[in-house]
Amino acid sequence: MPVFLFALAISGNLSETRIILVFIILHVLIYPASNAYNSYFDKDKGSIGLLRKPPPVSIGLYYTSIIFDFLGIALAWIISMEFAVLVFIYGLASKAYSHPGIRLKKRPWAGWFVAGFFQGLFTFFMTYVGINDFSLEISLSWKVIFPGLLTSLFLWGSYPMTQVYQHEEDSERGDKTLSIVLGIKGTFIFTLIVFLLATLSFEYYFITYHSKEIAVAFLLFMLPTVLFFMIWFFRVNRNEEKANFSWTMGLNFLSAICLNAFFIYFFLKSSHLLQLNM
Repeated sequence: MPVFLFALAISGNLSETRIILVFIILHVLIYPASNAYNSYFDKDKGSIGLLRKPPPVSIGLYYTSIIFDFLGIALAWIISMEFAVLVFIYGLASKAYSHPGIRLKKRPWAGWFVAGFFQGLFTFFMTYVGINDFSLEISLSWKVIFPGLLTSLFLWGSYPMTQVYQHEEDSERGDKTLSIVLGIKGTFIFTLIVFLLATLSFEYYFITYHSKEIAVAFLLFMLPTVLFFMIWFFRVNRNEEKANFSWTMGLNFLSAICLNAFFIYFFLKSSHLLQLNM
């Protein structure tokens, strides 16, 4: 959702119908389809996502993911052929992560890059194309690609943290995630470095293309997440067992709240809706 809101905030051709339709296509159909498809092939027994004890998967989950994908692409076609093609490509990329024939989850660096690219820049671009009735030439401009790259950079930093508590189960399946390669403490250090780089890049973007007020607001909104991360890192340094499901979901939940809150604020400021209401 933060990627959607970020793309919405820089959109210059807003249509309520397209905004709602794109949101439904991505968040109600395509993302759940991706989760269901990957869950079917992963067959997780331990905690995953927001589920501490996931239920056993069945073939029904697989067919549900295909139906949701089909509905998402069909609705996307109503908006434009270009948007539908992008939704289709995203679906293929998400399936490659867990499908046994490809299973990017076994390839630590390739899986990390593809996940960050498609959930970041590609999703940002896809959302922008869906929301705005612009030509691809305008959508491929630097003013769209640059913030899209920032979302990928942020995800490349945070993605290994989502794997940090699953080392045992991933290893049992033969998967080799980037977090396993880095180790528990290495995952925290890697995330800290990339997150710092991403924050500096976001600050440059907001100051250069928007205002210092937005740049300061970004830091303030992200402060709770940073404090949570540092407290967690301190505890993991003393006891690696603290790299567990509860702390990981806590970080994910807090980060999502802070990012969504900031990008809603950014959208209201950039679209001048607050001034219009006043």
